[in-house]
Formats: sequence, structure tokens, C-alpha cells
Amino acid sequence: MRMAQKEPRTQKDRKKRKKRILFVINTMGSAGAEHALLALLHSLDCEKYDISLYVLLGQGQLMGHIPEGIRLLNHDYTELPVLSQEGRRALRRTVLRDALTDGTLWKRLPYLMHNLKEMLHHHRILPEKLLWRLVADGSARTQGRYDLAVAFLEGGATYYVADYVNAAKKAAFVHIDYGRAGYTRDLDLDCYLSYDRVFTVSDEVKDAFLKVYPECTGYTAVFHNILDVHEIHQLARVPGGFTDSFDGMRILTVGRLTEQKAYDIAVEALFILKQRGRNVRWYVLGEGDRRKALEHLIAARGMKKEFVLIGQVENPYPYYARTDLYVHATRFEGKSIAIEEAQTLGCAILASDCSGNREQICDGVDGKLCALSAEGIADGIEWMLDHPAERQRFKKAAAAKQNFDLDEIQQLLELLEG
Repeated sequence: MRMAQKEPRTQKDRKKRKKRILFVINTMGSAGAEHALLALLHSLDCEKYDISLYVLLGQGQLMGHIPEGIRLLNHDYTELPVLSQEGRRALRRTVLRDALTDGTLWKRLPYLMHNLKEMLHHHRILPEKLLWRLVADGSARTQGRYDLAVAFLEGGATYYVADYVNAAKKAAFVHIDYGRAGYTRDLDLDCYLSYDRVFTVSDEVKDAFLKVYPECTGYTAVFHNILDVHEIHQLARVPGGFTDSFDGMRILTVGRLTEQKAYDIAVEALFILKQRGRNVRWYVLGEGDRRKALEHLIAARGMKKEFVLIGQVENPYPYYARTDLYVHATRFEGKSIAIEEAQTLGCAILASDCSGNREQICDGVDGKLCALSAEGIADGIEWMLDHPAERQRFKKAAAAKQNFDLDEIQQLLELLEG
């Protein structure tokens, strides 16, 4: 079994031992949970706590943003973007390596066959959910004992901390609607029962999780995302953003190109708007496995210039600051970092009426909710176009809705010190 990096300890260190905290996450790609983890790490005192980070798949472009003083335990790490073509190839190699480590694949064959059968029964095959168990089993092991170990994402990180980390206390974070995302107790092997605390990012995420794990009711709490509001405003003021000369309404969406994000419906909504003669252009920041399918759909609708897949960008905030409307039309959510960022920068927001979104947007007060259909989204955008005064009111209300404080961290520290 491969071992993670050994942490140096001097005799003086041992006498003045700081409490040890380990964070584990699947990757450090540029997605909502990773940004939330960065904000949390920046909020912790490295002078007071000995903090380590282990990235299960050893990959992601955000590693350069890790605060000084955080110890990375990975022996091998690549900053290849997780969603780039080369990055996806690297991820596949890592998963294959972990699956073959110490015969992990063969040991877990009954697990894989059982859960694959269940997925087939429900007509929903999710290979990445099956593979997280193999990645957790085959990954390098951390050494020593921690005072607190935190699994910051569902799947691999949660399985790894539950099974392979030696810690006095363990906490797991849940960022998504657990059942809708495709997780089950059979996939988990009931691992959440071994945690001391489960933190969900919203009340709706908590309710969805407890439907699957009612036994965890007594130790499940809401831990809202932490944003570095000052940094977001600073980054929004630097040069960047849209480079074309379009003079109509700019629509922005930020998020991975996945089935969850419902870009297929967004394309159809824009097609309806163009048929109605509306002068709008839709821009998307993000990458994912749905890019080729979306490119085909966009081309089929003759909208290569109107529905623009910009891809992943280093700094998305100038786009937020310069857009006319932010649209977040998703099939389900946990608690969207993208919506929180849009609120921070005072965007007018239209979001689909689904779990997660409805907890972040107060319909008619700081944004507008719509049905998740091509007509529903098109009608919502058209309403925003036709009501500029209301749009300005939503912007002001969103900018004022910045309750992203650091009180949440106290829940983690109480668990550590308790």
C-alpha cells in the first residue's frame, strides 16, 4: 500500500503540539466545493492549528491558491485542470492505478456488481459513483492520528476518511441533494454512521440527506458556504470579462457542463427567445463531459454566435460584474456557490425553481424563479428584459444579501475542541 507524505516532527514540536486537522477532498478543480474549501482554509489559524490537506486524486488547478501554512500530503500532484482533455486522461490513469492497487478491483467486484445492478434497475448508470470506492481503497494512506479529520466532499473523500483515517473526531460535508445526485446507502456502505458530525450546506440539502440517513438526525447540522467577499470584489475590478462588441442583453451562467446543470434546456430557451426576436446572447463559463453534445445542439439550432461556451477561466468575476442577467437553470442543487458569487456582485438573477435554488433566491425580492422548461426559462428572461426597474431592484437586494460570515467555522472548532 502506498503511503502519503510523512509529516516532519521535532521534539520541540511534540512538546508544544498543536491540534492536528486533516481535510480530504476529491480534487482541487475549479468548482464550487473546492472554492468553499479554500475560503474555509483561509479562515483557519495555521499558527494555532496544524492543518494538512490530502487531495484524493492528486489533481486540480486551484492548488496554487492554498494558503501558506497548509501542508499538502500528496507525494505526486499535478495542476492539470480536472475538466480539460489532458486532465481527464490523467484522472483516468489515477483511477485505474488505484483500482489495481493491492487487487482492489477484484476485492470490490461484488460491491460493483450489486450497485451496477441497482443502477440498471433505476435506468441511471453513474460510473463515477461506482469508482469512488475503488479510488478510496487504492489511495495512499495518511500516517499518524489527527484530532479532527474532515471529508469535504461526497463520494471518495467521505469513504476514505471513514475507512482509512485515524482521527479522534470525524466530520463529513454534503454539498448536494444526496438522493437526486445518485448516492445510496449501498454505495456508501453506511459510512456516514461512523461520523461524529455531518455538515450540509443548506436546510434543503439537510432534509434530503436525512431522508437517506434518518439515524444521523442528532448530529447533522447546516454549515453555510464561506465566501471571501473582499477578494471577490477585488477580482471583479481587474480587467477582463466579455471581449465581443455585442450590444444586446448579455446572459451569464457559471457552472460545469454536466447533466445536472440543464444546459440542453437553456439552449432551447435561447432558441425560443431568438424566434421571438429578442436581442440576447448567452455566455457559459465552465467545462465538462457535456461539451460535445451541447456543441452539436447549439450548431443544430444555428446559434454558434448566440450561445457561447467560453470554457473555464481563471477569474470569472469580471464577467459577473459586467453581465445584464445571471441565469442558473439547474435540475437540482445543493447550495450554489455561483449564485452566492452573483449575489455578492449584485447581479440580477433568474433561477429554476428547484431544491437549493429556492433557498437562495426569494422570488420577486432578490431575484426571480422560473419553471425548468425551455418556455419557462425563456418567459423568465423575457420578463427581465421588459422590466428594467425590477431588474435593478433585484440587483440591489442581491448585493445587500451578504450574510456570508465566519460564524460557521465555530461549529467545526467546537467539534475539534469538544
